Formats: sequence, C-alpha cells, structure tokens
Amino acid sequence: MKRIATRALPPALVFAAVIGIWLFISYVILEPRRRFLLPPPQDVIAVGLLDGDNLAEILDAVGQSVAVAVVGLAIAAVIGFALAIAMSQARWIERSLYPWAVVLQTIPILAIVPLIGFWFEFGFPSRVIVCVLIALFPIVTNTLFGLKSAAREHHELFTLNGASRLQRLWRLQLPWALPAIFAGLRISAGLSVIGAIVGDYFFQQGPPGLGRLLSDYTYQLQSEQLLATVFFSCLLGLVVFWLFGLAARLVTGAWHESYAP
Repeated sequence: MKRIATRALPPALVFAAVIGIWLFISYVILEPRRRFLLPPPQDVIAVGLLDGDNLAEILDAVGQSVAVAVVGLAIAAVIGFALAIAMSQARWIERSLYPWAVVLQTIPILAIVPLIGFWFEFGFPSRVIVCVLIALFPIVTNTLFGLKSAAREHHELFTLNGASRLQRLWRLQLPWALPAIFAGLRISAGLSVIGAIVGDYFFQQGPPGLGRLLSDYTYQLQSEQLLATVFFSCLLGLVVFWLFGLAARLVTGAWHESYAP
C-alpha cells in the first residue's frame, strides 16, 4: 500500500496543481466574456463528458481513430521489423537503407499530408499511410539497435557451435533485442495515434475521427467539447503506451532489469 501511495502521490499532486492553475486562469485572469477561451474544468465535464450526445459523438470518433492507429501501427511494425532484420544481417544493406529511413523521419509530415490525400484519395487508406510514415522510424531504429547489441562473446559462442545465420538471429539476436523492440513499439504506438488524428484533421472526409472533431469544435468555438476531445486524445495515447509497457513487462520483466517490478 505504501508503495502504491508513493507512486500515485506525485502525479496526483501535479494533477491538482494543473487543475488549480486552470481554475485560476478561468476565473481570475479571463473576463467572463472571454471565458470561452478556457472554460473551467467542471463545464468541460458537464458539457463534453456528461452530455450523452456529445459523449457519443466523441466516443464514435475515438473508435475511428483507434482503427486507423492500430492498422497503421501494425503495418509500420511489419515493415520496420523487416527492414531492421535485413539491415542487421549485412552492412551493405544497412548503408543502403538506413539513410533513407533517416530522410523519412525528417520529412515535414504536415507538408506531404495533402499530397497523400491527392494520391490516395482522402479516406481510410490515406490516414493509415500517414500513421505508417510517422510511426515507422522508431521501430526501425530501436529494433536495429537491439539486434546489434548482443554481446560479442555470445556471438563467438554461436560461431564455435556452428550456428547458422537464421539460428543466430532467432536464438540470440531477437531475444536480446526484445527490450529495445518494445521501447520502439511504445514510442510508435503514441505516434500512430498522433498520425491518425493528423490525417483525420486534414482530410475531412469519411466518418469523423478525433482530428475531424478537433477541427469542427475549433471553428464552431465549442470550447468544452474541444477540451473534452483533447482529453480523450491524450487518454488514448496514454492507454496504448501503457498497454505496450505492460506487454514488455510480461515478456521481458522476468529477466531484463529495465522492466523489472
């Protein structure tokens, strides 16, 4: 119980401080006629979360964004694992592909989102492509780092026993890389949520996701609904980050210190 209290107390204090600052800005700094810029938290809860119609609209948008983010993350994981494994097996492959992975990371995604819409139309596939582009790089870099981090003496032991390249990959490199792989997946999971929201915000077609709601509420000055949508967006990112952290702890917690309880 003491351990739980020790872990829960600091974030609870920060949360209380944030709420206090929020109330101070709403009631002290902002005049009543300008309070729509930052409505107090109780108004956000009453209008954005307790109103059945508004809550249903936001939850439907969460479902749309989750579908895009999950598909995009799955595709990014498959591509990222394949590229990292290929690069770990031959130096010339790494020299050929890794610079392009870096270039992909440096592309201003907001600049090419409209082009993606023009090329692939403005529906579900385009949103998934945006997620893949945003989520791919952390998976590639973390997986490659993990695959290359196995100790030299372990490689020498596999060489002495005449292990094949596939045996070395499956029994040494991949198990050794699991903590790094999960670290990359945790980062990319959050980025895939951002990609789903960004794509939806720009494409403005099909069933509305969180990005579409953020855009609509902004233009209509519906501050309570806007902040409620922001809350659910943050919550979704936290949930996927926590889920991959839990998966990493279940898989590697018994033997790797970074995920030990």
